[in-house]
Amino acid sequence: MNTQLISVSKPVTEALKAGMPVVALESTIITHGMPYPANRDTALEVESLIESKGVVPATIAVIEGKLMVGLSHKEIDSLAQQQDVMKLSSADLPFAISTKRNGSTTVAATMIGASRAGIDVFATGGIGGVHRGAEHSFDISADLNELGRTNVTVVCAGAKAILDLPLTLEVLETQGVPVVAYGQDSLPAFWSRDSGIKAPLRLNTADDIAHFIEARENLDMPGGLLITNPVEAEHEIPSNEMSAYIEQALAEAHAQKIQGKVVTPWLLQRIMELTNGKSLACNQALIKNNARLACEISSALAHQRQKG
Repeated sequence: MNTQLISVSKPVTEALKAGMPVVALESTIITHGMPYPANRDTALEVESLIESKGVVPATIAVIEGKLMVGLSHKEIDSLAQQQDVMKLSSADLPFAISTKRNGSTTVAATMIGASRAGIDVFATGGIGGVHRGAEHSFDISADLNELGRTNVTVVCAGAKAILDLPLTLEVLETQGVPVVAYGQDSLPAFWSRDSGIKAPLRLNTADDIAHFIEARENLDMPGGLLITNPVEAEHEIPSNEMSAYIEQALAEAHAQKIQGKVVTPWLLQRIMELTNGKSLACNQALIKNNARLACEISSALAHQRQKG
């Protein structure tokens, strides 16, 4: 690891050396996923939740051209208030480093940072995927390619429901990415527990997931593992309710010719407005729920490795 380009915080370094569980966290949610101060407060609450489980959190971002694995509370607060932060995927991560920029990491870039630091488990809200109409726009998230090549287990509430979920699953299967539903037979759809799509695989405990990770490692299998974790029932917005909000937001985005990286944050903001804040509350709840499961998986994995 090139320490001129990557800096791993002392708590994360010490935990990894000791074989303690560590969970990586993305930073795009801080800069592009929620308004201030909800973005800062959610990030700090997730870190506190992880610490309460005896696990070390490692929020990842680029600050002044250095890939930081493990941010301080002060750094999180500063990042949450900045307006000109780059949204970094795998393609532009080295650009931000070479030009000494500040950048928040998407799922793809966070996986890269976690992998370089030696972190196995990463909790996020939802992954990117195949955008609706991608047969014309070719708009497909780099998250899917990164899952196909980087050995990090990603815990999420499914792909964001604004996407084409069946095609996203098809691309993941083409990439050889195992997609596991946690505790149910269907894939969740971010704000909703049930997408109506049957999951390729199902596991019911963190121990089972940890054993699956070890089996892939022992077979020297490339790529990541995607764990889809449904939001708790009391916080979900059912898919039949969400679909109307999503269709309206998508139609407005198309009418305003909103394209590229700004599409997802624009849609999330518009859906928050259309739901009178319900989608934001659900988003906050599902991130914490994913962090809890990621802690259990990371702890189970650390325990298995200590047993030899």
